[in-house]
Amino acid sequence: MRGSRTAAWGAALLILLAATARAAVKLPAHFDAHMVLQRDMPIHVWGWADPGENVAVRLDAGDSVSTTANRAGEWRLQLPAQPAGGPCRMVVQGQNEIVLDDVWIGDVWLCSGQSNMQWPVSRASHAKQEIANANHPRLRHFRVPQRPAPAPQRDTQGAWTVCSPKTVGGYTAVGYFFGRMLLEELDIPVGLINASWGGTRIDPWTPPEGWAAVAALADIAQQVRAADPSTTAYREAAGAYVEAVDAWRATATAAIEAGRRIPIAPAFPNALRPLTGQGQPPHQQPTVLYNGMIHPLAGLSLRGAIWYQGEANREDGRLYTDKMEALVGGWRAVWGIGDFPFYYVQIAPYQYGQDDPGMLPLFWEAQTDALRIPHTGMVVINDIGNTKDIHPANKQQVGRRLALQALAHTYGRKDVVWSGPVFQSLQRDGTNLVVRFDHVGDGLCTRDGKAPDWFEIRGAETEYVTAQARIADDRVVLSAAAVTNPVAVRFAWHKTAEPNLMNRNGLPARPFRAE
Repeated sequence: MRGSRTAAWGAALLILLAATARAAVKLPAHFDAHMVLQRDMPIHVWGWADPGENVAVRLDAGDSVSTTANRAGEWRLQLPAQPAGGPCRMVVQGQNEIVLDDVWIGDVWLCSGQSNMQWPVSRASHAKQEIANANHPRLRHFRVPQRPAPAPQRDTQGAWTVCSPKTVGGYTAVGYFFGRMLLEELDIPVGLINASWGGTRIDPWTPPEGWAAVAALADIAQQVRAADPSTTAYREAAGAYVEAVDAWRATATAAIEAGRRIPIAPAFPNALRPLTGQGQPPHQQPTVLYNGMIHPLAGLSLRGAIWYQGEANREDGRLYTDKMEALVGGWRAVWGIGDFPFYYVQIAPYQYGQDDPGMLPLFWEAQTDALRIPHTGMVVINDIGNTKDIHPANKQQVGRRLALQALAHTYGRKDVVWSGPVFQSLQRDGTNLVVRFDHVGDGLCTRDGKAPDWFEIRGAETEYVTAQARIADDRVVLSAAAVTNPVAVRFAWHKTAEPNLMNRNGLPARPFRAE
């Protein structure tokens, strides 16, 4: 009798536990203790529960906001915007309760790209000293695991960490130095979401919405549509393949009955394979890193994004401008919070083996042209690279220059010099060419005190030759004995160019060409 009663109680307990498990409210991984939520914007919170289950969320002692999970067990709600501050506690209440402690309200920045964004603080210049000094408890970091996926994912993994000498070594160095400067200048909490992967192209980070919006990239948009089972393109191609297989089956059956050799079966169309299966390596295919690493975050309120990528796409040349439009426009479309700021790095000079010396300047030009995208900014680093190392260690200056862009454009700081010299106009003066610059700051100079270098000019009938250059106020005057009728100039037009021209505020001149 006692055994039967024990068994009955055990069965009841299992039923109760199963019911409790089914009813458990769940949050995506990025809603976690120590997180930073975006200030001054509605706070979107979402997750999963039993269909029809009521879910309520509150911050500290504030009023709770509630909703009901839909038939798929999904729920989403919006808390009112909050000013910067903290720490506070988020409580999510359903059949179970989730309590997230040490939550701060500040600015959240997405940090993405390839290896130079992934590069950790532990491998940056003066790493030992930087790590020892990294006591910044209001700076937080969330590392998104590297995961390609053929379709958009609902969740990721990871945890928010508090910046300290014990944690900072694994942070994105560019993101950390960017966030540290914002923390110091603005005195607000800063959250960094690090979604980066060394060696990756821009293509896998771009969502379908981005490809579809840029006419020059219609072939990639078609590839993405064809691999998506929800699209008409996929269904039509799949239907045609099934019809071909059916016809083959009939022909093969007749051949067997007649004692003839059966024909070879139709090959499965590559276009119908999942995007991760359409080539090697699978994480380089269009959209797959957006699906696995960015889509789970979409909808999380954030201040903006910083981007350091391009080495893997340098052969794209001018097409990279279109791909930047697809990436930025696609991210903004899926986030649905308007044209949030997007600041990026013009990649550094590097030897790049057998690449033509002019290939990289064409890519720099494409990166410059991407500034036509609203609310973007580009930092130039041709003075802090390493032509023998594709991973220059001075990530401090990269992060600082990105922060200068943000301080000037996102935060409205009028006193910030955020750019080095930028080509404004070209005039001929007898046998000289006169180049005028914008963003000269406190004046033009060279970082080594010598005459400006890496200027070349050409005549109507001559090739480019090295020019003699001298600074005159906000201008550089160019001449060459071999060019008596100059018509064109180019500056830093070589893959290893590390020009010395800068403004007195320490920011380098941007490569250009003009006629």
